[in-house]
Parts: sequence; structure tokens; C-alpha cells
Amino acid sequence: MSTLQIDFGESKSHIVGIDLGTTNSLVSVMDLTGPRILSGIVPSVVSVLPSGEIIAGAEARERLITDSASAVYSVKRLMGRGLADIQDELKLFPFHIAPGSESVLQLQIGDKILTPPEISAHILRKLKLDAEEVLGGPVDQAVITVPAYFNDAQRQATKDAGRIAGLEVLRLVNEPTAAALAYGLDKRNQGLIAVYDFGGGTFDISILRLHDGIFEVLATNGDTHLGGDDIDNLLLKIALEDIQSEWNEDISGKPEAVQLLRRAVILAKEALSFAPAATIDLTYGDKTYQRQINVELFNKLIEPIIDRTLAPCRGCIQDAGVTPEQIDEVVMVGGSTRIPLVRSAVEKLFKKRPHTELNPDEVVALGAAVQAGVLSGDVTDALLLDVTPLSLGIETMGGLVSKLIHRNSTIPASETELFTNGVDGQTNVLIHVVQGERELVKDCRSLARFDLKGIPPMPAGMARVQVRFLIDANGILSVTAKDLRAGTEQTIEVKPSYGLNDDQVEAMILESYANAEEDLKERQVREARVEADAVMGATNKAREDASYLTLTDEDRAGIDRAMAELQVVYHGDDHLLIRAKIEGVDIATQSLAEAIMNSAIGKALEGTHIDAQ
Repeated sequence: MSTLQIDFGESKSHIVGIDLGTTNSLVSVMDLTGPRILSGIVPSVVSVLPSGEIIAGAEARERLITDSASAVYSVKRLMGRGLADIQDELKLFPFHIAPGSESVLQLQIGDKILTPPEISAHILRKLKLDAEEVLGGPVDQAVITVPAYFNDAQRQATKDAGRIAGLEVLRLVNEPTAAALAYGLDKRNQGLIAVYDFGGGTFDISILRLHDGIFEVLATNGDTHLGGDDIDNLLLKIALEDIQSEWNEDISGKPEAVQLLRRAVILAKEALSFAPAATIDLTYGDKTYQRQINVELFNKLIEPIIDRTLAPCRGCIQDAGVTPEQIDEVVMVGGSTRIPLVRSAVEKLFKKRPHTELNPDEVVALGAAVQAGVLSGDVTDALLLDVTPLSLGIETMGGLVSKLIHRNSTIPASETELFTNGVDGQTNVLIHVVQGERELVKDCRSLARFDLKGIPPMPAGMARVQVRFLIDANGILSVTAKDLRAGTEQTIEVKPSYGLNDDQVEAMILESYANAEEDLKERQVREARVEADAVMGATNKAREDASYLTLTDEDRAGIDRAMAELQVVYHGDDHLLIRAKIEGVDIATQSLAEAIMNSAIGKALEGTHIDAQ
């Protein structure tokens, strides 16, 4: 009997979701039962061993105590940032900046010199290997979460870290959006969602608007140096003072003892989230320290820290232009939100019970897994979040581009901006939609043009035209222009990606990098000219006023001289000189402005009487 060869095929490659956190990171996947975490929490710490081997995770965190110069943590705060951007971070963390970091930030870790994306890549590689071990197959693609406030450079650095780790980053998803997805809030037709993220080292608050399945970040706020670590440090300080009093010994200079005490403090803090009291228990050498803390004392100690999270919340609510009563759902993220006092404070502020059903340490990673499931085809009833490959904007005066939706923005996306008229009596506005990374319209791709008509004639700068860009899940861009005074509205739809392949997109991006300095100079010159046009137009109009004739010959000569000097430099390429001459016109016309104002006030008061009392 012959034997048939059985081809079992290659192992399926999985798409995973990754929460690349400041303090800890997790990896997740979507399966038949829903999103799940694949392995335990991985500390976001990287260390270089004496052998030169680079490790990440719990083992690297241990070396923070025994050999701090060879380990680095909280590198997420350095992603996509330059040396000038991190001066505040350097005051708080013992980072060793390598020579030559003026252009590209590099850290000295042991005998290695690594950039922040390279360091993050080791954390991602650890997560990748853990996932492959659990899944029993290759993991080459991932969805990674990032803070909502991350800019383009920080998002690109995150993607670079994934590439270095051997992962194709299919999507970057905002952390608050991922949290909302984990709770299935995208199934709502519309609503306002607040995401309160109180982690180990940072605090973030975001308010999202959900409309027809599209998440729009209305406002974000927070404190990058506020987290559960502050609670740990507070309890640690109290314990160190107790020990010094009881043992007549200061152990704060002994790293191993401090690390053991910190762990005891954290265990007590965690126990106080569900027990009425807990004990800080330390044995070091032949000595023992015990201190019981009840919930009442614990709450009193940490109340100022919790209050520090509420101020950014109030600011975020105000920035979003809403009230706490208007917010429909509140989601709690981060291990510190297990503390009952935190939950009650949030419930009191937002006037509703927050979502705490899911593990707060895992909720962002679970949301990333939902997106990974959409991309892999395992989830068919959820919204697919994509990113726009090139920036989208409109033409403004001077042939400049005002970008509304930036490259790598997660889509669906929506952005709104107000514009005004540039000339007196303007009754229609041309909306020219463009795509690209360059600063000038002539260097970008034209997508569409349309007229918003029926604007009531009014002086320059008085019209209020609201332009809204909305990209749906299919990549279709809808541009709506609305005159807020008259209510006139016009809409057009375009498909930004139509006719562009990946090579052309890449070429446009590289071209923007190559011409960045020249483009910036040209933009500065054109902006200065636009301002000069407005100043000269207003001055010429003011010269027609009867008040101009009341000025002294010297004042009128000063205005003529300042205007002539501005016209001389107007066509030059020195924007600073143009602005200096604009300021000269402003100074020279002060007396004219005062005369016109006095004349206007006099006419307004003409014929009125003040009755004696």
C-alpha cells in the first residue's frame, strides 16, 4: 500500500496587539472567544549585560538596582524627541546622553549606544518572542497603541521601533480609542467618552466623540510625571522614616534594601484596594520592620495625589467644550484605578459610574487586539481604523497650505478649523483641497476645488468660514465649508489615495524631508507678505479718513516713510526684515489710529447729554 505525503503547511502568522507602555507593556491577540493577553506584564526596561547581551523585561528591571548605569526605563517619553525637548526628563531620570546627540538622540547604556527606537525595539522583540512561544507560530505583524497626544515624529519613531524588532506595524491606534474599543463602545451610534488613564508613571485624560462609529479626540490633558509611582514613593518615604527611627539606621543608601522595601510597600498598596487594612512587612538581614496601614489613613495620605489628577480632567472637559453631565461613558485605564478612592473621585467628578469591568492594566492591549482581529479578518463587525498616508489641507492666502489632517492620522478622522475672508466685500470663498507634506500649494497635489457662495459682504477678517474634513473608514474624504453667519454650506467628496501607489507616497514624503528647510523659509516669507498686504491695505484705507488730515505734517511724513520702507523690502526674501518694517508701520500709524478712534467716539456721543444730579 502506497503512502500519501501530507503537507501540513506553514504555521499561521498571527497579528498581535501591543500596548507599548511607559512603565509596562503587554501583548494580546484576538481569538474565537475574544481578545486575550498572551503573556504576563513585561516591564518596559532594557539592560545591557557585562557580556554585551541586551535584555528586556523583569530581568532588566532587577538590574536597575544592581547596575543602574546599564539599564534604562521610561524610554517611551524620549521617542521621536530631540535633545532640546527632553531637558525636563533629564532632571528626573539618570539617562546618560551619548556624544553626538545634537541631531539624533542616543543613550549610553553600559558599553552600548542606542537610540530610543532601538531601545523600544528590544521591548517589542521580547513581546514578539513571548507571543510566538504561546501561539506556537510566527508573529510578524502588530497593531501598537500610542498616546493620543503623540505627534508625527513620535508615531514614526514607534513604527521604526517595530520595524527594528522584526514587526510590520500595520496600525497605530490611540490608547484612549483602544480602551473604548476593548469595552465595545464603538457599537454605540454616537456619544461622548472620557478615558481616565492613571498608570504607573503618567496620567492622561482624553475625551472622545463617537459619531457613526468614528472616534474623534476632542481634547487631551494630563501629567507626564504623575502616577502610581507617586503613591509608592509616598509610602516608601514614610516607611524609611519609621525604619530609621526604629532601627536607628538609614537604609535609603542601600539599593537592595530599598528595593525590598518598595516591593513590600507595593504589596500593601495593592492589598488596600480590596482589604480594610494591610501590613508593610520587611525583613532585611537580622532585622524586621512591620507597619499596618488602614484604608482611612491610606486615603488621607493619597488624597492630594488623586486631587492632582482631577485638575487636568476639569481642564480637558473645558477644552472639549462639554460638561460632565454630557459625557455618556467613562473608562478607567491603568493599575492605579483599582484604588477605590480613585474610582469614587472620578465618579463624583463625572457624575456617573465608570467602566471598571476589565483589568485596567490590560484594557489598552485588549483594544489593540480587537483592531488586530479586524485586520486579520477574525472580526467582521468592528470598525477598521486605518491611517492616512499624506497630510490633507486647504490653500490659504499667499499660496500656503493649512493642514487639517496630518500624515499618519488614524482614520476614520475628523478635523475642523475656522477661516476668514481676506478682502473687503468678499461674497464667495474658493476652497482648494490639497494633499502633501510641502508648505506651498504649488508643491502639493491638488484634489478638489469648490466655491462657497452667498457670504454676506463684510470687511476683511470678519467672515467666519468653518471648514471640516472628514475621512470615513473607506478613505473617502468629505470637505464641508460653512459660513457660520449666513448658514450657507457646501460639501464635496474626494478619494485622497486614488491614483497614488506606495512608491509615489514615499517619494512625496522624502521630497518633503529634502526640502523642509527651504520650504520653511519660503513659508515664513509668504506669511510675512500676507501680513504686510493686510497692514498696507488697512493703512491706505485709513489715509482716506478725514482724520488723516488732522495729523501733523511730521506724522503724515512718518507714515509715508514707513510705508515706503515696507514696500522696498516686500519682495525680498528676509521675513524678519519684512516683519520689522511692518512693526515700523504699526508704530508710525499709532497717531492716525488714535485720531480715527477719537473721531468715531465723538460722532457716537454727538447729541447726547449728561444730566446733572
